[in-house]
Amino acid sequence: MANLLELSGVSVSFGGIAALSDVSMAAAANRVTAVIGPNGAGKTSLFNVISGFYPANRGSVRFAGKELLKTRAHARSAMGIARTFQNIALFPGMTVLENIKLGAHAQLRTGLAAAALFLGPARREEAAITRRIDETALSLLDLADYRDRSVSGLPYGVQKRIELARALVAAPRLLMLDEPFAGMNTTEKAMMANYIRRIVTETDVTALLIDHDMESIMGMSDHIVVMNFGRVIAAGTPVEVQRDPAVIDAYLGGE
Repeated sequence: MANLLELSGVSVSFGGIAALSDVSMAAAANRVTAVIGPNGAGKTSLFNVISGFYPANRGSVRFAGKELLKTRAHARSAMGIARTFQNIALFPGMTVLENIKLGAHAQLRTGLAAAALFLGPARREEAAITRRIDETALSLLDLADYRDRSVSGLPYGVQKRIELARALVAAPRLLMLDEPFAGMNTTEKAMMANYIRRIVTETDVTALLIDHDMESIMGMSDHIVVMNFGRVIAAGTPVEVQRDPAVIDAYLGGE
C-alpha cells in the first residue's frame, strides 16, 4: 500500500537535549496511523516537525513524494496537511458554521480588495465553501443540527467535532489529530473514534493521530508507531504492538 507520509532518520534537538533521534516511520494512504508513547516520548515534537513548527536537524519528511522540511508551515497547509490541537480553540461569539469556515482560509483565492468589498468573486467563493461545509463536514460529523447555533454552551464532545470539521473543510489529504480523545467521557470517545473512521472510509483522507487513550487507539487504528525517549521502539498492527515486549515494558506496563 502506498505511503502518503514518510519520515526517514529525523532528529531534533534543543540545547543539547534530543527530542527526536533518528525517527523513521510511515503513514499509509487512506488509513489510520496512531503514534503512542509515554509523556516525553517525542510525539508532539514529531507532529511539530511534520507541521513545520519545529525544524529538523537532519533527516527527511516526504509528503506525497515531496520533501517537506524546506517548506514553510503555511505552504504545508496548502499542500493538504491539516492539524487539530488538544485544547479547544473555537470562537464562542461565532456560530458553528462561522467557526468551521475559518478552516478554509488556506484555500481562498480571492484578492484582498474583492474580499474586503465582498464583490462577485468573493461571494461566489464563500458560497462554494458554505456548500462544501454543508455537503461534507456537517454531514460526516452529524453537525447539521448545530449549524447556525453559537458554539458557546455546546457540549464538549460536540465542540471537539466542530474543531475536527474546521480541519476537514481545508480539504486535507493528511489529517493530523493531536489527542482527539482528550477530556472526553467513554461515550464521546467511542463517537469520536467512529467519526474518524468514517472520514477515512468515506473520503480521500489519511489520519495520523497521537493520544493516550489506549482502548480507543487499539480499536480504531490500522497501524501503530510506538515511541519512547524520542525514538521509535516498535511499529505494526494493534495486535503486534500489544504483544511486543519493548512496548509492554515502556508503555503498556509489564508484570
